[in-house]
Amino acid sequence: MCGRYATTRGSGELSALFESSDDTDGAIRPDHNVAPTDRVPLVRLTPEGHRSLCVARWGFLPHWSRSAAGAARMINARAETVATRRAYAGAFTRRRCLVPADGWYEWVRQPDGGRQAYFMTPADGSVLALAGIWSVWESGAESRLTFSVLTTAALGELAEVHDRMPVLLPPDQWSSWLGPCDEPERLLAPASPDRLAGLEIRPVGPAVGDVRNDGPELTARVSVPPLPAPSELTLF
Repeated sequence: MCGRYATTRGSGELSALFESSDDTDGAIRPDHNVAPTDRVPLVRLTPEGHRSLCVARWGFLPHWSRSAAGAARMINARAETVATRRAYAGAFTRRRCLVPADGWYEWVRQPDGGRQAYFMTPADGSVLALAGIWSVWESGAESRLTFSVLTTAALGELAEVHDRMPVLLPPDQWSSWLGPCDEPERLLAPASPDRLAGLEIRPVGPAVGDVRNDGPELTARVSVPPLPAPSELTLF
């Protein structure tokens, strides 16, 4: 999965969709071009077992990290190794979260050397819940809630755009993912064919390549030739 996605729903809508309390203190804003270390919404359980919508930084920091410098390199955790890697294993066991998203971006290098951006999003406009893990990192007086998105091997037509994709959790798995689970690995099963069929692979303009750009125009469809044959692709 590349390092960009979009999350544009407000706290009221998200807390209703995820049946959670709103603990964001008004800090959520629409973001059509989320980049590493940005502050975005996630849903996790409180110590009392209630769902909480809060704001966290994208880029996981284990509690033992000496500095925040490595956060941008830990935006994604591989589903195949998340249970065994020292940095992620504890969070995978005890601190799982849902990351609300409208969709995510990937880039494909074209035969002429250019890059075409694509936005993967539900065709019906529904919300995506990306599987995530979270951690609280503290340094002196600073306390930072951070998270990583779990990725897995891309399936179906998504594999024509990138060889990885986020782990997508349907609503009937949200409670299991957030709560105590003896075998969380079983929730990392590949997305169903119906789930994949509901995703639109939308070509979008080049403006999304600049993290300074934001706005709904970034996710607007543009006209491009069909995706190149797999043998012609260079994936990002």
